[in-house]
Amino acid sequence: MKLQDQIAYPPRGLSRPEAARYIGVGETKFDEMVSDRLMPRPKRIGGRVVWDRIALDVAFSALPEEGGNRIDDLLSGRA
Repeated sequence: MKLQDQIAYPPRGLSRPEAARYIGVGETKFDEMVSDRLMPRPKRIGGRVVWDRIALDVAFSALPEEGGNRIDDLLSGRA
């Protein structure tokens, strides 16, 4: 008998399609971002390849914002 959780929570490990969808891009773009080190490499659990949702959050937060970073522009004299 399979137990069902009474508390809803997001999964920690995501498949490749789930990871791409989680950050809002297609699988091909996600693969490019992993290759470019903009997104983390997956972990292997047994024969399964999974992406850590929290590592995706950290990498996503580190992506530059559209229009660049205003503070960096000010400090570099570009603003």
